[in-house]
Amino acid sequence: MTVIIIFAIGAFPRKSTAATVRVIDGDTILLDQITVRLNGIDAPEAGQKCASFSGGDWPCGKVAIAALEELVASGDVVCDDRGVDIYQRQLGVCRVGQREINAEMVASGNAWAFRKYSTDYVTLEDRAHREHLGIWQAFTIPAWDYRAERWKVAEQQAPKGCPIKGNISENGHIYHAPWSPWYDRTKVDTKEGERWFCDEAQALKAGWRSPQWGH
Repeated sequence: MTVIIIFAIGAFPRKSTAATVRVIDGDTILLDQITVRLNGIDAPEAGQKCASFSGGDWPCGKVAIAALEELVASGDVVCDDRGVDIYQRQLGVCRVGQREINAEMVASGNAWAFRKYSTDYVTLEDRAHREHLGIWQAFTIPAWDYRAERWKVAEQQAPKGCPIKGNISENGHIYHAPWSPWYDRTKVDTKEGERWFCDEAQALKAGWRSPQWGH
């Protein structure tokens, strides 16, 4: 069992020990019931594929998830508090011993520096780019543009332009954004209480949660 110690500045408890850590996707982890979005980075979406040296593609989203799982499994995870994002997820820089998880994800080519919000990892990204690591093997659309493209298409097809699918299953109330690998297979049955959402904040406020792609 991995023990997670969280030292807080604001919204986190002053000192908290969590019994479990789970990877949600390539840039988000779950510490017990606290969702922590790794500050300053943006990893490929779970279903995203990236261009390879050979001219084909590879499952960079799944590889990023596996890389993050390996990092958090290597020791006690310590996260600081960088506030919350627009979805009220906790933002943090997380470490395992002397290793900074956010930095290693970018340095290994498993995530982009999220320059829109932070320039902390630009130097590491530039180095990974020069060395053609991971997502930098060949030109790949960054995660934020990948999401925007899929949102635009789904928005045109969804009721009232609200493309997020709120699904109810044995796993609970889960919403699927257009970039979810299961999006096309997910049906919305309003008679069963399922519903469409116009954005992720609305889905979260209504009690739905995002899928967890990690093991």
